[in-house]
Amino acid sequence: MKSLDVIVAILLVVGGLNWGLVGLFNFDLVAAIFGGGAALARIVYIVVGLSALYQAMQWKAIQRRWMPATATSA
Repeated sequence: MKSLDVIVAILLVVGGLNWGLVGLFNFDLVAAIFGGGAALARIVYIVVGLSALYQAMQWKAIQRRWMPATATSA
């Protein structure tokens, strides 16, 4: 599952950077690369959205991974 977590993290970074560009400069990098209405651009958006949902469902596991060892043993 670690490789899936890495892929999800990369997709979330790509999505975050794209939305940052949209918000700051009104420039959609995914649409610029794949075409505004292109099916491939829509697939990228869907996969990024699914990765966000996957990450949200893993919230408890993420908290356990980042919690200090002393906090989990208490």
